[in-house]
Amino acid sequence: MKTNLRLLPLLLLMGLCGCYRLLPSKGGGQGAIRTETRPIDPKDIALPAGYTAEAVATGLTFPTSVAFDAQGRLHVIEAGYSYGEVFLEPKLLRVDPDGGLTTVATGQKNGPWTGITFHNGHFYVAEGGALEGGKVLRISPEGNITPILEDLPTMGDHHTNGPAIGPDGKLYVGLGTATNSGVVGPDNYDFGWLERHPEFHDIPCQDVTLSGQNYASEIPLGTKSGKQTTGAYVSYGTPTTAGQVIPGSLPCSGAVIRVTPEGGEMELVAWGFRNPFGLAFSPDGNLYVSDNGYDVRGSRPVWGNGDYLWQVQQGRWYGWPDYSGGLAFNGNRFDPPGKEAPQPLLAQHPDLPPKPAATLGVHSSSNGLDFSRSSAFGYEGQAFIAQFGDMAPGVGKVLAPVGYKVVRVDVPDGTVTDFAANKGKKTGPASKLKSGGLERPVAVKFAPDGQSLYIVDFGVMEMNGDEARPQPRTGVIWKITKTRN
Repeated sequence: MKTNLRLLPLLLLMGLCGCYRLLPSKGGGQGAIRTETRPIDPKDIALPAGYTAEAVATGLTFPTSVAFDAQGRLHVIEAGYSYGEVFLEPKLLRVDPDGGLTTVATGQKNGPWTGITFHNGHFYVAEGGALEGGKVLRISPEGNITPILEDLPTMGDHHTNGPAIGPDGKLYVGLGTATNSGVVGPDNYDFGWLERHPEFHDIPCQDVTLSGQNYASEIPLGTKSGKQTTGAYVSYGTPTTAGQVIPGSLPCSGAVIRVTPEGGEMELVAWGFRNPFGLAFSPDGNLYVSDNGYDVRGSRPVWGNGDYLWQVQQGRWYGWPDYSGGLAFNGNRFDPPGKEAPQPLLAQHPDLPPKPAATLGVHSSSNGLDFSRSSAFGYEGQAFIAQFGDMAPGVGKVLAPVGYKVVRVDVPDGTVTDFAANKGKKTGPASKLKSGGLERPVAVKFAPDGQSLYIVDFGVMEMNGDEARPQPRTGVIWKITKTRN
């Protein structure tokens, strides 16, 4: 019997969906080793020929980013918060030459501290705002902390990210969305924030007109008992109608904003992102953002979309909550197996979203990024991106671990290539592979001289069903150096 070649892609997709339904999830955090210590062995990391790895700091608790001060000394921030509802005090630490750690500043329990940069004698830190809203902090070398932005709407699923210094000398900051795909529901209750902030929801950056899509769910939330109907951009239990206008405001959800290092009035750069985690400027001065794609969870699950690298243009809308990677929710392209496809939440869209600069792995959690600027390291002009790795099954089922490595992107053509990954036939974190290599890379940063790449490894995080179980004192800072051509 002959097969119609035009039907072959459809048959392959049907087979994939069938496997997806029948097989159990096999994420990298499922069945991982639970330990407060971890073996460290740089030889377990596969790198291109001529590159070597070393661990320059170990025993960190939830590290998320590094920066260098005016003397070129390495500093790292510990987040102070992790999914799994773990609340600690965030810290700014100096990494001494012998690997010792000196505390420079200690923050309040309003993490996570997600990113850091150094500019004109001060550190600037993005405070996620899980408890009381996001902030941008200025920290002196002596450890004095001054908020320059406060009350950012990031106490939901995603937080305040960045910051990065632009060619204009301003701070660029990413603001994540409150929800997975625009509708408050049971998954947000499971995250913990909905019980703390029952009125919280996503905020558009400009006025939007709704299509009237509503979703029914049931959560034991205060006085709202029984099944509740909830629409887009409104609090839980609030239905919406077709043609309803939701006013936009600033600050807002899923956006990149900018502000002077002294603070003051913020400006909108672009919006329509889901979780713009990594922000970096390329050598030619363009802003790039790594954006975490939708999950298969909540009242409006979305299936099969990747994470993205965007070149950000002033004033553009990048598609959230009705597009993924420039593709519209107008059919069955993103429907989870056995569930309805997501329908548009907006009656009119602010813009036609562009295509991403690169498409990254589905559920890879592609986070911090930086650009190579030195021939001494190589790959000049290419973007390096840390992939934290899947959090399956909470984000959706995966049939094998995704992420847990550092990739490089040839930005002009969008080609994605592994740069640093654990050795072996299988992908996954070191705890799953029983090795001493990478666990969950969350950020990358080139040294000021451009000759070395630092990888921030968050540490061990298990997934027990939908519950994240991060392990303290398992974070590592790796240094990658080119030793020969």
